[in-house]
Amino acid sequence: MASVQILCACTSSSHVQHQGSIRYRYGYPSEKMNGRRCSVRVEGGNGMVVPSSEEEKRKLRVLVAGGGIGGLVLALAAKHKGYAVKVFEKDLSAVRGEGRHRGPIQLLSSALAVLEAIDQSVAWKIKEAGCVTANRTNGFADGLSGEWFGEFDLLTPASRKRLPLTLVICRMTLQDILVNAVGPKILRNKSKVVDFIQEPSKVRVILENGEQHDGDILIGADGIWSEVRSKLFGRQEANYSGFTSYSGLTSYVPPYIHTIGYRVFLGMNQYFVASDVGHGKMQWYAFHAEPPSNDPFLEGKKKRLLDLFGNWCNEVITLISETPENMILQRDIYDRDMINTWGIDRVTLLGDAAHPMQPNLGQGGCMAIEDSYQLILELDKIAKHDPDESEVISALRRYEKKRIPRVRVLHTASRMASKMLVNYQPYIEFKFWPLSENEINIQIKHPGIHVAGALFKFTFPQFVIWMMAGHGYQFLQNFFQPSFLFFILSFEY
Repeated sequence: MASVQILCACTSSSHVQHQGSIRYRYGYPSEKMNGRRCSVRVEGGNGMVVPSSEEEKRKLRVLVAGGGIGGLVLALAAKHKGYAVKVFEKDLSAVRGEGRHRGPIQLLSSALAVLEAIDQSVAWKIKEAGCVTANRTNGFADGLSGEWFGEFDLLTPASRKRLPLTLVICRMTLQDILVNAVGPKILRNKSKVVDFIQEPSKVRVILENGEQHDGDILIGADGIWSEVRSKLFGRQEANYSGFTSYSGLTSYVPPYIHTIGYRVFLGMNQYFVASDVGHGKMQWYAFHAEPPSNDPFLEGKKKRLLDLFGNWCNEVITLISETPENMILQRDIYDRDMINTWGIDRVTLLGDAAHPMQPNLGQGGCMAIEDSYQLILELDKIAKHDPDESEVISALRRYEKKRIPRVRVLHTASRMASKMLVNYQPYIEFKFWPLSENEINIQIKHPGIHVAGALFKFTFPQFVIWMMAGHGYQFLQNFFQPSFLFFILSFEY
């Protein structure tokens, strides 16, 4: 992949800190966004690509169903491109409520680089509000002993490629920043898209209140329970992952706060994730393999978790104990199978509407952000003139073709990770009775742990680099052996 250099001159004094040369190897050029004049130099290409003026562009009419993270990032990028964009969200307060259940969101370097390319001011606010975890130790640990199983480096790869550092941020804070940047003229609350009609020259959305709006394209960014997806491909049940998730947010500062950012504790049929989220708070998630259920626990969720994790290491028990009962939430984890196309004619999908995945890799929001920018790049190729129907449709299919391979790998990896994380068994236990009647238990290190540890140290850091730096599908093909790549892509849950 050719590297991309973006030379920006800011026209506003508020952006003085962003003057100069900003170098990205992510492959996403940034053209005249957020009041800056930008030229894009592609190393290995044929010179300078200069954006055309806004006056030459026809206002492409973009309709977006869903005001979550993906829909808002797409709207922000479309706004800076001068498109006529409308976002229809059924209930912004519900999105905020979901944000509380799902906790803070992790933004890897790839997603932050995209946000910087779209809007430097918004990216700066996100980085100011977030908590950087890449500058500390991150990795996997044994749930019982707390000993490290494997670590991965998020700092060095980002620094070498001059990418922003991975951070976590409260979903509600992130949404507020994006909502304010998009603005009330674009974002319409209490406006649920329930149907659409495609015509040769336009697509028409129909809202729950009976309103109708015409556009050139419709983007379904309305989440895992997407109405747009159901209208496109028929209503299908989501897949229960086999896990329920308990999440907690506690005002507790552990003694290791300055050295450890993000840690996954492993165990049989359950695992526990803990992360510093800044402002004197720790966020944790406890995943347990059990049937889906909405029945409340009579003795409380905290008591339930202490029963499940009571013999684990002190770090896990302390986080649960320090969390008030009313700050512990529970939800069942669902995803959907990958599909080979995300749209038909003038309609396509984005984010969880297209590829909902399990949260164990922390990539759902990042993939939605990447989707948004790739879509804008394809739309900008046709927005410089009055596109006909075939050009519009081709742009949407190109977006899907370029995004599906990368997303498919991460979607499959998230399912594989669920299976692998809960099958962690560090010891083999033997029980026998010698001459006495007393039972004797002996534990020996599982021989597979050494093999798994070596495989982890060799493959996982490279996979993390691929996730955070966006090298693309070709990098994965070059790095992994063909048989292993085939195993990932053909894995059946």
